[in-house]
Amino acid sequence: MAAMCGRSILRRKTSSLYIDVWTTRCLSARSPVSFPSQLRRNHPVRCPMGERRLSQAQAGGPRRPLEGLTVLDLTRVLAGPFATMLLGDLGAQVIKVERPGAGDDTRAWGPPFVGAESAYFLSVNRNKKSISVDLKHPRGVAIIQELAAVCDVLVENFLPGKLPRLGLGYEQLCEVNPGLVYCSISGYGQTGPQAQSPGYDSIASAVSGMMHITGSEDGEPVRPGVAMTDLATGLYAHGAVMAALLQRHKTGRGVHIDCNLLSSQVSCLTHIAANYLNGGQEARRWGTAHESIVPYQGFTTKDGHIVVAAANDQQFVSVCNVLKLKHLTNQPEYKSNKLRVQNRRELLRTLSQRFLQEKTADWLRKFQGSGVPVGPINNIQEVFSAPQVKHNGLIQEMEHPTAGQVTVPGQCTHAQTDTRHSIHPLACSPLSPLASIRLKQQRLVQQFASAASLMTGRRPLL
Repeated sequence: MAAMCGRSILRRKTSSLYIDVWTTRCLSARSPVSFPSQLRRNHPVRCPMGERRLSQAQAGGPRRPLEGLTVLDLTRVLAGPFATMLLGDLGAQVIKVERPGAGDDTRAWGPPFVGAESAYFLSVNRNKKSISVDLKHPRGVAIIQELAAVCDVLVENFLPGKLPRLGLGYEQLCEVNPGLVYCSISGYGQTGPQAQSPGYDSIASAVSGMMHITGSEDGEPVRPGVAMTDLATGLYAHGAVMAALLQRHKTGRGVHIDCNLLSSQVSCLTHIAANYLNGGQEARRWGTAHESIVPYQGFTTKDGHIVVAAANDQQFVSVCNVLKLKHLTNQPEYKSNKLRVQNRRELLRTLSQRFLQEKTADWLRKFQGSGVPVGPINNIQEVFSAPQVKHNGLIQEMEHPTAGQVTVPGQCTHAQTDTRHSIHPLACSPLSPLASIRLKQQRLVQQFASAASLMTGRRPLL
C-alpha cells in the first residue's frame, strides 16, 4: 500500500463499526509482523502483581512524571476531558474515544471556531490522540475491552450502570487488568436516589448551593462565569487518579474511583457549609464582598475597579494609611475584624467614596509595598496582556492538524524537571495511539495494519 503523508487517518470498517485513528506523520502501511516491535518499545514494562511497574526511559530530555503510562479517555464535554488533559500534561499518553461522526459534543460548541474546531474543545483536549468507536456495536465494545486490558487508567463519564451493561464496567475489566485505575465521573454518584439523573455543570451548580451564594447582594442567583463545578470535579478526579497510581505502585492493584459533580461542588462550599452545619447560619449573596472579613471586596475607582483584601487588623491599618483615612483606625467600632463586620455598612461607604477619587492605576501604585493584597478587576484582554501571566507560561501556542496554530491556556504548574517545550503539540505525536500500545492480542493490530487508507471530508479527531 502506498505511503501516506501529512494529516492522515487509518480507518477500519466492520459492519456498522468505524475505528478512526488520526496521525500527523508520514505513514506507510505495515504488515502485522512489523507492528509488535514498535508496541513493545513504547509501552511500560509490566511486572508481576505486587512489584513495581517500570517504564522504559525515553531518550533525550527530562522525563515527565507520567511518561510510560497510558490513559483511555471515554469522557466528553468538560470535567472528564479536563482531568485527562492534566494527566496528559504530566506525560501520560491519552487516547480519547469519541462517537463516530460528531465526536465530543464540545466540538460544535461555538463560535468561536478555529478552522473547523471549536475553541471550547481545543481548550481542554491538548496532548491527546483520538479514535472513534461505535460502542453500540459488539466489535466496538471488544476494541475498548482490548485497549483497557493494556492501559493503566480508564476515565469515563457515562450514566452509572451503562458501561457495565456493555461489559465495560470496573468489575469486568479488572478481571483482565487487575492494575487498572478506573475513574467514573457522573452528575450525582454511582449510587443513590439521583444516580441515574444526567448532570451538567449549571445543574450541579444550582442544586449544590453554588448559585445561591453567587451574585450581587440584592440580585438574583447567578451562574459563575466559568464552569467551576466541572473544573473542580476534573481536579478532584485528576488528584484521585494520581493517588490511585501511587497506591498501585505499592500494591500492584487498581481501584474504582467514584467522582461526581454534586459531591465536588458541595465539598468546595468549605466555610459556607461549616457555617451552616455548625452555626445554623444560612448563606446569602455578597457580590464581591466576604461575609466574615471587612474590607475584603471590590471597589469602584475613577476609571474601573480594584479589589482590596485586608484579612487582619494590621492590613486594615495599612489600607487606612494608603487612603489617608488614618482616623478610622482610632474609631472603636473598627478596632477588630469582628467589629468591622458588625459595622460594615458605614465603613464601606466611607472607603467607597475615597476609592472613587482616583484611578485604578494610581491606587495600585499607592498600595505597592504596603503589604495589602490588591488587584484590578481585569477583562480577558487585560489578563493575557499582563506581564506575570506571560511570564508564567499561561499562553501556549500549539499546532493543530487542520486549524494550524492555536493558542490555549498553558499549564499552571511546572516541576523543576519540566521543560515547557516538551509538551506535545496538539495531535502531533509521531505514532498513532494504537501503534504505541503493546497489545497482547495481535488481532486488533492486524485490523489497522491491513486497512490503512486516506480519508477525506471529515474533521480530524484531535
